[in-house]
Formats: sequence, C-alpha cells, structure tokens
Amino acid sequence: MKKKVLAGLIVVLAGVGMAGDFLQWQDNSLTYLYGENFKLDPETQQTITFEHVSGWAYGDLFIFVDGIYFNGERDSERNRATFYGEVAPRLSLSKILGQDLSVLFIKDWLVAGCYEFGENSDENVLVGAGVDLDIPGFDFFQLNVYRRYNDHAEAPESYQITPVWKMTIPVADTTVVFDGFIDWVIDDATRNLHICPQLKLDVGTLVGLDANKLYAGIEYDYWKNKYGVRDGSFGLDTDQNTFSGIVKYHF
Repeated sequence: MKKKVLAGLIVVLAGVGMAGDFLQWQDNSLTYLYGENFKLDPETQQTITFEHVSGWAYGDLFIFVDGIYFNGERDSERNRATFYGEVAPRLSLSKILGQDLSVLFIKDWLVAGCYEFGENSDENVLVGAGVDLDIPGFDFFQLNVYRRYNDHAEAPESYQITPVWKMTIPVADTTVVFDGFIDWVIDDATRNLHICPQLKLDVGTLVGLDANKLYAGIEYDYWKNKYGVRDGSFGLDTDQNTFSGIVKYHF
C-alpha cells in the first residue's frame, strides 16, 4: 500500500513539473549499444535505449527505457530479451517560489523522485531531494539522494546517492561529450555501486549533419555487487566490469 502511494507521488511530481504548456526545452534520442562480459545475465548483450529529457516551468523530467537482447541466450528467468526503464521527475524550489535560491556552488534545490520498472513486474519507488551544482567545465552536475522502497517485501528499504553529469569538450571541428551517472545504494544487505560513464564523439558534424545529432563512442559499466548480490555469494561473480560500443542519435 505504501509503495502504491509513493508511486502516485511520482506521478504527481511529474504532472506538476509538466503543468500547463510550460515546456521550456526537450531532447529525445535513441542509442544502440553492443557489449560483452556482463555478469548475472547472458554475457553478450545488445541494447536499444530510448531517452527523453525535458525542462518545464516547475522542474525537469528524465525518462529512459532499455530493450535488452541476449543474442539467443536466456537469462535466469528464461527470457531471450528483457526491458528496464525509469521515470525520474524533479520539482525545482527556485522555479516554484520564483526566487534565486543559489548558495555558493549550489544553483538549485529540488524534490526528486524516481520510478523503476522492468520485466516480471519488478518495480521500485525512490523519493528524496536533489541539488543542481555549478561546477566549472560541466554543462550540468546533479546530485540526488533517495530513499528506496523496494518491490519485494523481503528486500530491505535502503538509500541511494545518484550524481549525474555532462561535459562538452571542443575537439578540432567537433566536440566530445563525457556524461554519465553513478548509483550508490547504501544498505547492509543489498549494497551496490554502479558507475556508468559514456565518452562520445559528435560524428554528425563530420558527415554534414547538424551538431548534437549523431554520436559514436564507448560506455564503461562498472557494477560492484550487481543487483545487490554480494560478490562470491553462492559462488557467483557479481562484480561487472565491461565496455560497450555505442551509437546515439538525437531527433
């Protein structure tokens, strides 16, 4: 019951953040990834990711959905493919109050939420707070802290710290983008650390496309105690350390 109420809160956060016709900006993209050496799932994976990010009069919104394909292999649930996604709205206190609340290197204070969903009805709700930081050289740097409410009754509630960043670096006649996230779940039973940066070259400008349209690069995926399963438990290797090649198109 409590998780349903919290899920409703996430919907409210998203609705308030997108109230009226106050869309300020948005970006939508598709990414293809190919990688090997994944843990706990089939070793070779191809992923197609849809991403949406937007800024609204009272906050911002990030959505992504991964379609993951196992190249003919099956995961522990006997699936040849699976999906995972998140809906993460935030409410900006400075926008809501109409005041500049910046302090030192903190640009804004936010109420943050996240709804995680995937195969087999796995769902989690995260509620917390965030700050937008003003760090030289970064396009943006967000830091969110959540309380996690897990789908499974036997799973303990925990906390999560999530920094998200983007940096654009001019290189000759194009640019390189360095962006990514870290999810650090703090809990005695399900503690895990997921670090996932991407390094991408704007190849579109090299073939006559507009800037910020077509990127190619690599993603590094380090996941200590993947899915909260301690490395070595039941003889399993759960520390993931792998690279994927990526192509990303913004439309």
